[in-house]
Amino acid sequence: MPRLNADSRLIIAAQALRAAGYGFTSVLLGALFAARDYSALLVGVLLGCIVAGTALGSLVFGRFADQVGRRHCYLVIYLGMALTGILMAVGAPVWLILVLALLGLLSTDVVDNGPATTLEQVMLASEAKEAAGRSGARVYGLYNAVASLTGAFGALAAGLPTRLGAPAASSWPFAALVPLGLAAALLAARLSPLVEAAPAPRPEPREQTGQTGQRGRLGSSRAQVRRLAGLFAWDAAGGGLVTTSFLAYYLTVRYDASPQALGVLFFSSSLLQAASVWVAPRLADRIGLVPTMVFTHLPSNVLLASVAFAPTFAVAVILLLARTCLSQMDVPTRQALVMSVVQPHERTAAVAVTNAARYTVRPLGPLVGGVLQTVAIGLPLLVSGVVKGGYDLALWRWSRRTRAPIEHRQAR
Repeated sequence: MPRLNADSRLIIAAQALRAAGYGFTSVLLGALFAARDYSALLVGVLLGCIVAGTALGSLVFGRFADQVGRRHCYLVIYLGMALTGILMAVGAPVWLILVLALLGLLSTDVVDNGPATTLEQVMLASEAKEAAGRSGARVYGLYNAVASLTGAFGALAAGLPTRLGAPAASSWPFAALVPLGLAAALLAARLSPLVEAAPAPRPEPREQTGQTGQRGRLGSSRAQVRRLAGLFAWDAAGGGLVTTSFLAYYLTVRYDASPQALGVLFFSSSLLQAASVWVAPRLADRIGLVPTMVFTHLPSNVLLASVAFAPTFAVAVILLLARTCLSQMDVPTRQALVMSVVQPHERTAAVAVTNAARYTVRPLGPLVGGVLQTVAIGLPLLVSGVVKGGYDLALWRWSRRTRAPIEHRQAR
């Protein structure tokens, strides 16, 4: 167990509460859409807007958080989470769900991705080296493992409302976001000034108005960050086809899976994710960040594509669980990789750009997925596996070309 400072413990605890809430509601969203008989196209639009909101929020907070204050921005996010719980619980119509989605206040995944994640990755980057490990990924491994565990229990709890007799179309369970959001807001309010952005180094006189001394903006690492952003966007384009909410919808329609069965499935998946993201940094300390990302992610995408051909729900579950053992090992290593190629004063901008690149293309995934389902309901799974596999090969090629500078910065 890495020994964390007080701020890191608060951040991980707040993320745990958020993951529990969004793990719960991401499963309910898919079941809610199916129970309301929304068309495949409308489901694609709704999921696409949710992902679009995370992209917009990441860019906005990434651009201004260092100036306004990371702690203030972090607190606002959790107050918004609580407000979302109230609005959804009273039976939000389609138009209101669209508004909440575009504001980045909903999540399609058990472990959510959005502006809060951008701030957390940057604030955790200041953790001591002994807690981060040689690769810099260990603190992110713990961060993601805790989120996966709490998200797992949130997903498992998604079956409780129907066990208590609530119809699948009920929206009152979304009220769970209110106490979780408020509790996380209290934790966010206790963060110390140490999580704020460090002063940027002053540019040399010859640089005049150059970008190297501007806090919250990219400077000398701009080219590397843009390349990584393009690669991560490629991966996210494929991942957008198979969000947790889509899988809940797909398994419900094709195999008539119950909310209880889906809750158990996503609970089990999150447990496996927690174990895998815990192991990933240890593996990265031995073989490197990019090899860990590629050698685990590529086989997982083959398994993902195979789900489209599963004849029964049981077979689909086995393939999904096998895929989960490997699919998330690139998460803490990816986060550490971004930190390794930028200067400290560029971290917020770098994380915002790379995260936003991923989020920006993800809205296309559900929209394209809705169209692909008109051809074959399992086609999004196959296409996603192929697209994400191509990303793995491209990332490996990029790493071979830039291996020396990356290793140099890690050594520092």
